[in-house]
Amino acid sequence: MKFGALQRRVKRCEQVMAVRLGETQDHWNVLSQVWRQGWSPLRIVVVGLAGGFIAGKLEVPGKVNGARWLQMVGSVSSLFASAQAAFASVVAAQAAETADDAADQVDEAAVPPPAAAAARPAARPVAEPELREPRPAEAATEMSER
Repeated sequence: MKFGALQRRVKRCEQVMAVRLGETQDHWNVLSQVWRQGWSPLRIVVVGLAGGFIAGKLEVPGKVNGARWLQMVGSVSSLFASAQAAFASVVAAQAAETADDAADQVDEAAVPPPAAAAARPAARPVAEPELREPRPAEAATEMSER
């Protein structure tokens, strides 16, 4: 395969991946919203009671006691929390990247053309600040290092 064809193929695959990533994020947002709305207080209580009943019926003496059951539930809960945190960090990184891209575009748009820069009058030179003795509070800080 020629290099140009490989480049087009990679570009097309990147575009497909970007579209699917957006679709996945949309589906994840819908799922999380529906999940949160689906857990009413009554359902939480019913699931807790059912889980407790099942844990009590399945309890084999010495194998799975209440402490181990709670430890397992805590571990699974931590697993889900870490997955949500990882997803949130990915979304935050993408938002930061988008903000950087937008800032770059604004910077590029804000740069005046060379002809406009030449037409402006020259700016007045900025006067240098007076050198003075540092105040007692500044003497022990970075402020005195001018």
